Amino acid sequence: MKNTRAIVMILISLVAGAVAVILAARWVGQQAAENTTPVVVASRNLDQGAPLTAAMLQEVPWPSGTVPVGSFKEVKKLEGRFVRSQAFKGEPILEAKLAPEGSTGGLSSSIPSGKRAISVKVNEVVGVAGFALPGSFVDIMVNTMDNKQKSVSKIILKRILVLAVAQEASRDETKPKVVSAVTLEVTPDEAEKIDLARSIGSLSLVLRNPVDSNEIETVGVRSDDLLGKDKAPPVVQAAASAAAPARPVSKARAKPVAAPRPVPSGPVSVEVIRGLQKANSEF
Repeated sequence: MKNTRAIVMILISLVAGAVAVILAARWVGQQAAENTTPVVVASRNLDQGAPLTAAMLQEVPWPSGTVPVGSFKEVKKLEGRFVRSQAFKGEPILEAKLAPEGSTGGLSSSIPSGKRAISVKVNEVVGVAGFALPGSFVDIMVNTMDNKQKSVSKIILKRILVLAVAQEASRDETKPKVVSAVTLEVTPDEAEKIDLARSIGSLSLVLRNPVDSNEIETVGVRSDDLLGKDKAPPVVQAAASAAAPARPVSKARAKPVAAPRPVPSGPVSVEVIRGLQKANSEF
């Protein structure tokens, strides 16, 4: 009898516990539903310039306190819009990532307001061996002649975004790709500089780290900076002596030189005086 009563009490406890868990779970679910907001996210990876359809999007609950600014709650509001920058699966679709309403797709829809796209001709060397891919940043350098007709290389633009290489604008590639043209995102002023630079010299792209925003000013490099300035040739002593002015000749009259005395041809007579006596001797 005691064992039966114990078993009944255990069963009642288990049932009560299960009911409590179910009620608690339902309460938590209700609280979570009240504190969430539907947010439209990508159901798959979206390429730049792609038109949005209902199959590409889905609504998911999102904590109300962390809803991204510019997000959407309904899928139908996004149908027919074009993606301006690449989006990945599960990423919220934001207004900043979409082209303006009424715009067409393609690369033109990804150009921000106030910006322009310009293409420059490149090769394997100019295009940094194909590593200048869409989404990377480059500096633009020109090699031309200065006002003294000396060759000079100078960086004219810094941190320029690469929009596309050839006809490809996808940014999910990491393999280098050698192409003949690169499209850059620039301002109207920068577009004018590029157009002038490629008409007076040759352009080169300098790849940079996308997180490097430091601005380093350069003065350019010339042939004298590489080879050094020409030095004057050494002066030859003989040439210097020949080039030296001659000393003026003195006009003073030369002193006359006395003529030598004639040597006698006959015998020589010598007179010797000793005290009061004189004596003659001949040689």
